[in-house]
Amino acid sequence: MDPVPVRCLLNSISRYLHLVACHTIRYNPVQTRIGNVVHLLKLLKPFLDEVVDCKTPPDGDCLNSACEDLDSVVNQAREFLEDWSPKLSKLFGVFHCELLLEKVQTCSLKITGILLQLSQPSAQEKTLTEHMNNALQNQADDNDDLDSIIQMIGLVSNQDLLKESIAVEKEQMDQLIDLVSCIREHMLKTEFLEVAKGVSTPPYFRCPLSTELMVDPVIVASGRTFDRTSIKKWLDNGLAFCPRTRQVLSHQKLIPNYTVKAMIESWLEANNITLPANSGADASSIANNMGSNDFNRTESFRFSLRSSSFTSRSSVEAGNGFEKVKINVLASVSKDFEIFELSSQEQSYTHSRSESVCSVVSSVDYVPSLTSETQSLPMNQQSYSEASTNECSVQTMMTSHTKLVEDLKNGSNKEKTDAAAEIRRLTINSVENRVHIGRCGAITPLLSLLYSEEKLTQEQAVTALLNLSINEVNKAMIVEAGAIEPLVHVLNTGNDRTKENSAATLFSLSVVQVNRERIGQCNAAIQALVSLLGKGTLRGKKDAASALFNLSITHENKARIVQAKAVKYLVEMLDPGLEMVDKAVALLANLSGVGEGRQEIVREGGVPLLVETVDSGSGRGKENAASVLLQLCLNSPKFCTLVLQEGAIPPLVALSQSGTQRAKEKAQQLLSHFRNQRDARMKKGRS
Repeated sequence: MDPVPVRCLLNSISRYLHLVACHTIRYNPVQTRIGNVVHLLKLLKPFLDEVVDCKTPPDGDCLNSACEDLDSVVNQAREFLEDWSPKLSKLFGVFHCELLLEKVQTCSLKITGILLQLSQPSAQEKTLTEHMNNALQNQADDNDDLDSIIQMIGLVSNQDLLKESIAVEKEQMDQLIDLVSCIREHMLKTEFLEVAKGVSTPPYFRCPLSTELMVDPVIVASGRTFDRTSIKKWLDNGLAFCPRTRQVLSHQKLIPNYTVKAMIESWLEANNITLPANSGADASSIANNMGSNDFNRTESFRFSLRSSSFTSRSSVEAGNGFEKVKINVLASVSKDFEIFELSSQEQSYTHSRSESVCSVVSSVDYVPSLTSETQSLPMNQQSYSEASTNECSVQTMMTSHTKLVEDLKNGSNKEKTDAAAEIRRLTINSVENRVHIGRCGAITPLLSLLYSEEKLTQEQAVTALLNLSINEVNKAMIVEAGAIEPLVHVLNTGNDRTKENSAATLFSLSVVQVNRERIGQCNAAIQALVSLLGKGTLRGKKDAASALFNLSITHENKARIVQAKAVKYLVEMLDPGLEMVDKAVALLANLSGVGEGRQEIVREGGVPLLVETVDSGSGRGKENAASVLLQLCLNSPKFCTLVLQEGAIPPLVALSQSGTQRAKEKAQQLLSHFRNQRDARMKKGRS
């Protein structure tokens, strides 16, 4: 906030108080009312001093406006006092003093109300108790209250979480126990751990209790898998029940989970990560040996989109021999960027646009259905039987996948097409297949098939890559294998379906920051996506818009997208009949952050359509349209005049009263900017 209006008001108050102290008025009715004005101003002045002295003044145009109003009244009161004479009408003197006193009271109340509002916790600054209550009421949702609680109580490391989990159990308060359980689940779903530069730990390799990488995974009597160090601390503190199921453990034996351990070791090897020789060391010491002071907790696919506020959730069902569960998937873009509907003549399936860490299903979290033979075994023997069965299953799976990769590399054209189709089928819903097939070396030969002149081969290969790209580790491997140019080739030469899936793959890859930068540096990729945005099928346009939106999160890509003439197509898509308004205006909101983007939006005639979107669009569309208009007006008086000429004020007034919270803020900022521009013109005219 600009403190100049507050400083001006303080200066006016000081001058007025000094004048009152030096001036003698013998007429009591006037003197009394002036005394009341002085009393009010003396009460208000310390608060205004605090605002000016504050290192980070509160942000509020309303406070500036209220201070300017009171400054005007104080100057009127000073002028009245300077002009006062016993010869003046006493009736007029009392009347004018009462009018000034009323104005001072009104303005002072307004300022104190604004200061009180600014000093109270906002929606983002709730008390710990409020955050706790909200988090417990919305356990099914991924919400920001849990993030706030984590920050408030200082859970800066995974060991802190483990200690808090154990300590809160001893307090025997169900509400707090439920809350810590929610925090653990939340961290597993929405956070990922970086164990080396650019390498994050897959969630299914993390201990559900400490959320750290499992160095020595073991199975407890409930059938759940934990890291030995974490669960041992839990049991050593007298907690004889499963942290996840709350089931009382029939025994406290810890059965090694060789399957999970082998998968972790394979993953570490694939990423060139070496653990210390002491396998019993806890994950914290391992992190130190890897050159990190602690595992870095980082938000997964939650970009700094506060300007666009894009989040979405979907639900995926997982099976493959495990009990069916529903997994919340946190996507990286707006809820308007919905899941892909990928279909062919043979099959129809759903592919999430991005994979959050909570979308992975493995034997770490879910217990396979027990056969009649294993049901009759004691719990510890059942666990050994499950581990053995899983090891055989994994071995068989790896052999099958290796054969498919061999066909991709050395088979006939038909065998290559069939292998790509089978990989496509296997990776539709299976997280494990995505991991194993990616690890077996399928990515490079699949990329080579993108140059095939057989459209069916090209389609099967690009769709298989799309499915593989859902996995976080595969994202990096696909880009490192040189996927960008082959995908661009498909965008330029493929049929409608392959173009759609190629754009969808680029979208999936661009979830990762470093991938966004690499894709953006390939001008041909952006140009091909823009071409699909303008000339593709409706599905293709949506896929291209999704990919371009992700790319536009990186600032350097915004100008590149504008230079590729994307704005022309985006403005055309603001037509409500094209079913693309929300996607178009979301991308325009990002592109309006650069001067070239603002120029193109105006040049292509976007202002009238943006005003129309503010008036009659969806909630999210109105919000983003207001954001674009705000950028236009703040950066160019000429554009501001143009927005006003299109009749933006009535819909903005309505939006400031009934839109989303962010939409209200944008509308209020715009209206305040219009008022300031008007006042500046009036002052200039008077001078």
